[in-house]
Amino acid sequence: MPADPAAYEGRLPMECELYDLPVGSIEDAFTAAVGANMGWINWESLCWPDAPEVGFRGESKHAEVTLLFNSRTRELDECVDDHTVLVHVRSASVDRRQMREPYAHWLAAQVGLEVIGAGQRN
Repeated sequence: MPADPAAYEGRLPMECELYDLPVGSIEDAFTAAVGANMGWINWESLCWPDAPEVGFRGESKHAEVTLLFNSRTRELDECVDDHTVLVHVRSASVDRRQMREPYAHWLAAQVGLEVIGAGQRN
């Protein structure tokens, strides 16, 4: 992908799917191309690890990470001046209480981060 935003003049919006690229191989060029526009990168087919200390078994269903540029939702419904990372985990609720959200918090903590927003339903 060209890093020069002028290369995309008149070509946006666009959709591109690239498979089996390592993390770190596309993000800088994509960020430059998106500029102040909204966009997203989604990593799927992941596998979350076991977390026996908090009562969760690892899983691959719904295991995704989405990096949102200048938006806070995958619908890209409002342009903002920051970026958002969505950690996708399987939803499970009991008596209308979200039972899987603590797993998202645990995942974030494994890389020294924390969940800062409310859960979103997809």
